[in-house]
Amino acid sequence: MTIVHLLERNAREYAKDIALVEINPEQPETRRATWHEFELVESTPRARHYRREITWEVFNEKANRLANMLTQNGIGKGKKVAILLMNCIDWLPIYFGILKTGALAVPLNFRYSSDEIDYCLELAQADVLIFGPEFIGRVEAVADKIGRRCHLIYLGAGCPMFADDYNDLISECSGMYPECTLEEAEDAAIYFSSGTTGFPKAILHNHESLIHACRVEQAHHGQTRDDCFLCIPPLYHTGAKMHWFGSLLAGSKAVILKGTQARHILTAASQEKCTIVWLLVPWAQDVLNALDRGEISLDEFELSQWRLMHIGAQPVPQSLIHRWLEYFPDQQYDTNYGLSESIGPGAVHLGVENVRKVGAIGIPGYGWTVKIVDPDGNEVQQGSVGELCLKGPGVMTCYYRDPAATADTLRDGWLYTGDMAMQDDEGFIYLVDRKKDVIITGGENLYPVQIENFLAAHPKVGDVAVIGLPDPRLGEIATAIIQVKQDMTCTEEEINEFCMELPRYKRPRRIIFADVPRNPTGKIEKPKLRKMYGGEGLVDSQNKS
Repeated sequence: MTIVHLLERNAREYAKDIALVEINPEQPETRRATWHEFELVESTPRARHYRREITWEVFNEKANRLANMLTQNGIGKGKKVAILLMNCIDWLPIYFGILKTGALAVPLNFRYSSDEIDYCLELAQADVLIFGPEFIGRVEAVADKIGRRCHLIYLGAGCPMFADDYNDLISECSGMYPECTLEEAEDAAIYFSSGTTGFPKAILHNHESLIHACRVEQAHHGQTRDDCFLCIPPLYHTGAKMHWFGSLLAGSKAVILKGTQARHILTAASQEKCTIVWLLVPWAQDVLNALDRGEISLDEFELSQWRLMHIGAQPVPQSLIHRWLEYFPDQQYDTNYGLSESIGPGAVHLGVENVRKVGAIGIPGYGWTVKIVDPDGNEVQQGSVGELCLKGPGVMTCYYRDPAATADTLRDGWLYTGDMAMQDDEGFIYLVDRKKDVIITGGENLYPVQIENFLAAHPKVGDVAVIGLPDPRLGEIATAIIQVKQDMTCTEEEINEFCMELPRYKRPRRIIFADVPRNPTGKIEKPKLRKMYGGEGLVDSQNKS
């Protein structure tokens, strides 16, 4: 079985049930919905916002129309179709339409520059690029170059001259499944690493990986037909899509929210009766801060049906979850660990029954095996720090067209994650830091995540990143970049006093008050911070925010 078969099943058994809803709270609704899309007026007195919904039947029909168009243009097994779209209701039907031909889906990061788009299309050997209006300028800048090897298809109003119109191409195509035979061992998708240390690597997954992600998500979070998943992170990333795969397996509704403001998140959860919400750390912090400041009140929303909040993609401060559970004491909580190389979240997870172990990333996920090893590949003793390794049906096939990187990361069936971790006496795994982010100061190893978690508990700290900066005497020193909460001020003296509870060698030697940059999946962009502050002319730590 593949995820394509799951969509076909849902279209048969739940044909008229809602599959997907798209909400853009910052865009007013200016048209009547068309082609099986339905309009809904908000129940509040505020202005009507943009909302579309489609049934499982229409979802499948859209995917089939694209699949037939691609097949008619010679796209099938072994071919690659890239997707460069912002989150929208068409994103997932396009993804499934590609898979239904036997071709590989190649999602692209919406932050890519023209050069990165060109690079990724060439590396993946893409035959087609489907892109949206937000990317016209970036694609046009390299259109002459990529257009020689890649069919450019535009989805949106006002098709540019250098591309073909998506809707024109599929308008006369059949809505019936083109009946391509798919096996779990066949290639399915190419995802790209975050590329924070240079151009990204292409990660090849097969259909077994995708279907395993469905099973992992449902095993961990128990999705049923009655659930409704609120999806906010970008769909190009494995995290958002693989969490949604639990909804696919259950045949339940999902809401794609285009917006991350605290009020928008709670409004969508309230009005759409969402039961499961996956948040990134910054968005959870924003919700809590807005509640703390009184900008929003829980009395404004109907959230009694919201049963689960879970977080992944980056280390989660314990203080954040304790604060969250004070506001939402009846919710379950889970955290999920994974990489694009392990088909996203779920290789390790805390488990909703283990909230007492907040701070750990958890135990091996459904169908996964883990070990923690020293530099020679030998398992370390319990309680010692080593590199976390994963094995399971969701491990990537390879880094596409990069045998050297593949050999370094995949060894005897194990995925070496590059993450440093330790396991306690109950078997719970704690993420210590990225292998490359360990700070060596005066011969001592410092793990920035530990210091970040400590500083995140300060009442004035909104966000924090700890990096190592060069020091002629100690080699490196721990430097804390602190983003102060809105409408607050903080001094270096306050932070230093707070840090007196840390062992002396773990205390940051330099404090910088500035914004903490994060990528679309919530990860701190530490290479950017090292570049900003690692050379001469460091920002004066006395600058206050």
